[in-house]
Amino acid sequence: MSLKCTVHRNDLIEGLSSLQNITNKRGTLAVLSNILIEGVNNGLVLTGTDLEVGLRLFVPAEVESIGSLTLPSKKIFEIVRESGSDDILLEETENSWVKIQVGASIYNLAGIPSEEFPAFPEYDEDHFTSFEAFIFLDLIDKVIFSIAGEQENIYSLTSVLIEKEKRDDASYLKMISSDGHRLSIMEKDVAINVDNFTLNDVTLVPKKGIQELRKFCENRDTIDISFEKKQMVVRDGDAVMVVRLKQGEFPQYQAIVNSVPLENCIRINRVPFLESLKRINLFTEDIFHTIQLKIDGNSMVLKSQNADLGNAKDEQTIDYAGEPLTLGFNCRYFIETLQVMECETVEAYINSENSPCLMKSEDDKGFVSIVMPMQL
Repeated sequence: MSLKCTVHRNDLIEGLSSLQNITNKRGTLAVLSNILIEGVNNGLVLTGTDLEVGLRLFVPAEVESIGSLTLPSKKIFEIVRESGSDDILLEETENSWVKIQVGASIYNLAGIPSEEFPAFPEYDEDHFTSFEAFIFLDLIDKVIFSIAGEQENIYSLTSVLIEKEKRDDASYLKMISSDGHRLSIMEKDVAINVDNFTLNDVTLVPKKGIQELRKFCENRDTIDISFEKKQMVVRDGDAVMVVRLKQGEFPQYQAIVNSVPLENCIRINRVPFLESLKRINLFTEDIFHTIQLKIDGNSMVLKSQNADLGNAKDEQTIDYAGEPLTLGFNCRYFIETLQVMECETVEAYINSENSPCLMKSEDDKGFVSIVMPMQL
């Protein structure tokens, strides 16, 4: 049968918007740029995939004739977004063409037969755990900025490591990311017992999957999530997302944390420090963003230099009782860390001119950031 249905514009554009980041990626298969649209008794099921992340969601609609087809994701989204009518009529014609009627406007859009669309991954229905969505939003926002780019040679660093832990009768979820030059760790106390929440020995979610998980959690109160051997499955009443997990090992991050003794502490006001770094970053070299920090007593002097442009200098008041230090760091790494923190005062632990810097705060519970030094 050929699909024919009427769907409300706002319902359709919300569904199509959720699929854009997944489908608008250049791939080897042309059909991956399309959305699969399937008619069911009381609406439409929209599916998009790039073979790493797959998302299937339900949109209410009046379906006159049940069928299935695929349409270019970007183009159908643009048509619906620019439409001025509340209702949109989709009617499949010959050879996978679809007539789209929006008020007085009529579009004819070429599709690809639904038989060519990849099958949606199967998953176990029985092993889901329900979490409040804000838990994953908080975890992701604290670690996503330090995931390695796709060009990274160490494959596992392009992912986030997810762990669970029980301490003192409390259950925690933890996310860890590193690009080899910095490390971000965030853990949150969850109100449920995680004994039945199953993770793999090493659970690595790729950056694209983490980005889509964050988007999935927005505007939702709770989500159901399950980790299988090769995939993560997230769902609520109207949507299911499946993310293919990465395989491999993750660096022994706890050993890195333990290598920084919490002894030589620098206390500095976060917002003035962040603003100072942004100013100093204007004169760093584009690739390495190297700055010099000179710490002596209650003074921190920040310097940067660009061979083509000139140099910059700024000074911050700090609380410090240790030996004088002259340090080199990537300015951008400090900026990105301080931007996700919420505290008034940052505690930075640096034990020598060649040791990493560990940052944390009592007001940012569960968050630890480590930045490796640079040679000046």
